Amino acid sequence: MSRTAAILLAAGSGRRMLGAVADKILAPLAERPVFAHSVAAFLASGVADYYVIVVRDQAQSIALSAYAPTPAQFVLGGKERQDSVQNALAALPADIAYVFIHDCARPLVQAEQLAALHKIVRKENAVVLAHRVTDTVKKHSDSGLLKNLDRARLWAMETPQVFAKDLIVEAYAKVAKKKLRITDDASAVELLKHPVALLENTHPNPKLTTPADLDYAEFLLAKTSA
Repeated sequence: MSRTAAILLAAGSGRRMLGAVADKILAPLAERPVFAHSVAAFLASGVADYYVIVVRDQAQSIALSAYAPTPAQFVLGGKERQDSVQNALAALPADIAYVFIHDCARPLVQAEQLAALHKIVRKENAVVLAHRVTDTVKKHSDSGLLKNLDRARLWAMETPQVFAKDLIVEAYAKVAKKKLRITDDASAVELLKHPVALLENTHPNPKLTTPADLDYAEFLLAKTSA
C-alpha cells in the first residue's frame, strides 16, 4: 500500500531574525512554538502517513522532538535548502507515493488546504500552494529601462509543494547533475518540463523572516480564533 510523507523543513530556519530570536522555528507564537503550528495542521488534515523533519543540528532536533508527529524521522539538513530537501528525499521509505514539502517558517498553513493539495496531487502529480500577485511588478534592465509584467499571469509560490515521489526524486537528481541552485521545489520539476498545478490560497500564509512577521502571524491567529 502506497503512503504519503510530509517533509517538514526546520533546517535553515534557525537564522536569527535581526537578533530578535535565536531560532524562529522555536519562537513562541500564540503560546506554542512556530514549528508546532505546522505539525498541528498536518495532523488535523490526516494527509501524511510518515514524517521527515529536517533539522540543522542535534540541539534543534532535541528541542523539536517534544512537538514532533509520529512516526517521524529526523534528518540533518544541508548547506542550502535544496540540499536539505535532497537529504530528506533520500531518507523516505520505499513505499512512499506522494511527498509534501513544507517550510515550517510558514506556520499558518491550514488543514483544509493540505487535504485539497492531497486530492490534486493524486491526479496531477505536482501541485503548489500559491497566491496571485496583486502589486504592479516591473522588470529592470541593465539600461535602466522598466518593463511591466502582466500580473494577471504572476503567482507567488508558497509551501507546501506536493509531488509524486518518483517525479520529485528525478527532478532533484537533475538539479544535482546540472549543479543548479534553486529556491523552491517546483523549480526542480520545471526542469523535467512537467506541468505543475496551482492551488490558490486566499488566506495569509506568510513566511516568517523578520520580527514584524511574527507579530503579523500572532495577529492573524488571534483574529481567526476570535
